[in-house]
Amino acid sequence: MTDHLNAALHHLSQADPVLADIIRHGRPILPSAHEDLYLALLRAIVSQQISTKAAAAIWRKVQALFPPDGYPEPAALLQFTDEDLRAAGISRQKAGYLRAIAEFAQRGQLDHAHLSRLPEEDFTRHLTQIKGVGRWTAQMLQMFSLDQPDVFPEGDLGIQNAMRRHYGLPETGRALLRRMTELAEPWRPYRTLASKYLWQSLDNTPAE
Repeated sequence: MTDHLNAALHHLSQADPVLADIIRHGRPILPSAHEDLYLALLRAIVSQQISTKAAAAIWRKVQALFPPDGYPEPAALLQFTDEDLRAAGISRQKAGYLRAIAEFAQRGQLDHAHLSRLPEEDFTRHLTQIKGVGRWTAQMLQMFSLDQPDVFPEGDLGIQNAMRRHYGLPETGRALLRRMTELAEPWRPYRTLASKYLWQSLDNTPAE
């Protein structure tokens, strides 16, 4: 366990007794590996509104379209028609989104080194220029592909459910988002790790 992770866990446990209890009963959460942003975006679009199992099956079919290594280079992806992608299980709408990501990458707009240094709102504003990419997707990339430490996805249903359960929140709609954001304020600058523990808490598997 790194010094940074120890510092984050200590800060969160001191800042919030509810979160301290969640962490104490949870399983260790290790840092995410940094990922190819272009690939992560394609996978995020493929996964939208379908089960994890279905998304994995479709992603394998997409990879099969790009021999030998399964990497959908932007120029190659742009040559595929809606019908080609439909054969891999991609809807016409999602095919358009995948092409928009490929075009964005071709223009040099997905440079990992540059994007990893952007503040959260700037990063979100940059990525949501791409058709089909919303705020939630941008936040997931920051949390899991870039492993940025202080992202709080208040619009995520899992985070909302976990905070309702653990903090007894009766609010709904915008009032709920405001209350969640207030509760998360003391977690700075480690809101990403706090969010990952909240997600984990929805899975009631006992800690080993």
